[in-house]
Amino acid sequence: MLYRLFLVEDDRGIAEAVQKQAEAWALEVRCVQNFREVLSEFTAFDPHIVLMDIALPFFDGYHWCAQIRKISKVPILFISSASDNMNVIMAVNMGGDDFVAKPFDGNVLMAKVQALLRRTYDFSLSAPAPQARGARLQSDDNTLLYGNKRIPLTKNEYRILLLLMENKGKIVSRARLMEALWATDSFVDENTLSVNVNRLRKKLQGAGLPDFITTKIGVGYLIENET
Repeated sequence: MLYRLFLVEDDRGIAEAVQKQAEAWALEVRCVQNFREVLSEFTAFDPHIVLMDIALPFFDGYHWCAQIRKISKVPILFISSASDNMNVIMAVNMGGDDFVAKPFDGNVLMAKVQALLRRTYDFSLSAPAPQARGARLQSDDNTLLYGNKRIPLTKNEYRILLLLMENKGKIVSRARLMEALWATDSFVDENTLSVNVNRLRKKLQGAGLPDFITTKIGVGYLIENET
């Protein structure tokens, strides 16, 4: 399923950069065209998530957040350089789900977008079961099927494998993995991530899947494509 992101940002440079980054993460993006008609464009596009600046022409982001909240519960992520406590509190009170201060790292922003999408929508209903090297990840009971074995996984182990298998052949950064684990309401620091990965590796090796996860030192982890 292609998730739709509606971007309400009047800085063309920022808008283009965010659009390019979001499309690289397989999101369909529409940038608002008429800042007098934000609600009409929102309704026409019917997005799964909204990125909302605060300082906008004609009406500010708080106004449009309130208008959207009258008709939709879609997650709204504020992006603004006005990141003092008062603006963050106002954004949440007006119905925002999260707040990212400018300037921001594009990968961090996209990780937060993915976290909001995971919390809001059930990915397992539309996505096929990820597979790699003859193993298939099962979302209904958090297990990995390999041959005639069903390998039970903890929530964190399942999240790690889900992200790595969905990005098979690509390096997944430690920061992105930690964001995926944080989205389960179980925050982990870098050392705890290493412990989780090492424990998962031993479990996979015991089931006949040695070297299933490859470490790229200083970068992240990946599951290699089959050769």
